[in-house]
Amino acid sequence: MANNSSIEWTGSTWNPLTGCTKISPGCKHCYAERMALRLQAMGQPRYVNGFQLSLHEDALELPLRWKKPQTIFVNSMSDLFHKDVETSFIQRIFEVMKGAHWHRFQVLTKRSDRLMELSPQLSWPANIWMGVSVENQDYAFRIDHLRHTGATVKFLSLEPLLGPLPGLDLRGIDWVIVGGESGPGARPMDADWVIHIRDRCREENVSFFFKQWGGVHKKKAGRTLQGRTWDEMPENKEPVLATA
Repeated sequence: MANNSSIEWTGSTWNPLTGCTKISPGCKHCYAERMALRLQAMGQPRYVNGFQLSLHEDALELPLRWKKPQTIFVNSMSDLFHKDVETSFIQRIFEVMKGAHWHRFQVLTKRSDRLMELSPQLSWPANIWMGVSVENQDYAFRIDHLRHTGATVKFLSLEPLLGPLPGLDLRGIDWVIVGGESGPGARPMDADWVIHIRDRCREENVSFFFKQWGGVHKKKAGRTLQGRTWDEMPENKEPVLATA
C-alpha cells in the first residue's frame, strides 16, 4: 500500500528515492532529514544510508499496483531533480506516473533550473501536478522556471515561508500552498506575509491552501487564517501548451 500521509494537501506518499542535500535557507531544518535519521536508527532498510541520496528500484512501479485512485506526493523524502539523479531515472518515474493515470501525482522541487532544463524530455499528462518551493523573495526565480515547463497544473509551496513575497507574480500558477516552519528551531512567519499572498491569490483566481502556522507546537498554533481554514484545490484542467 501507499504510505498514508499526514500532510494536509495530499493523501499518500511514494518515495522511489530518498535522501537529499541542502541548497537554500528553507532546507535548514529539513523535516525529511530528521525523519530519515530516525528511521535509520530504527533499522528501516530503506534508510540504511540515513539521508544520503538513495534510489529504490523496487519502489519504482508501486503506483501501478495501487488500484484505488489517490493523490500521491512524489518523493516527500527527497528531491526528484537533485543533480545526482540520472535523467533516465527521472524519465522512468514520469512514465510510471503517466501509466498510473487513475492517480493524481504531486511533484515538488527546489531544483527548478534542472526541472526547466529537463521539461522537454518528460511526459506531462494532466494527472501530474508540478510545483516549486519558494521560501523568500530571493528564490522567486523558481516560479519563472516552473512557468516554462509543460505541466498542466502548476503549484507553489511557500513553506517554510521565511519572508514576504511582495508583488508575487501568479501568471500561469494554479495553486498556492503556504505554511510556517515547524519543529525544533522553527523560524517565525508573519501573518501579514500570509494575508498578502492570500489576497494575491484571490485577485488572480488562484486556489489558496493554508497548511499551518507552524512553530515548535504546530498543532496548538493551528491552521486557521482570519477565522477560517483555507483548503482550496485547483479544478481539473485540460492539458494546455506551455507558454513562455
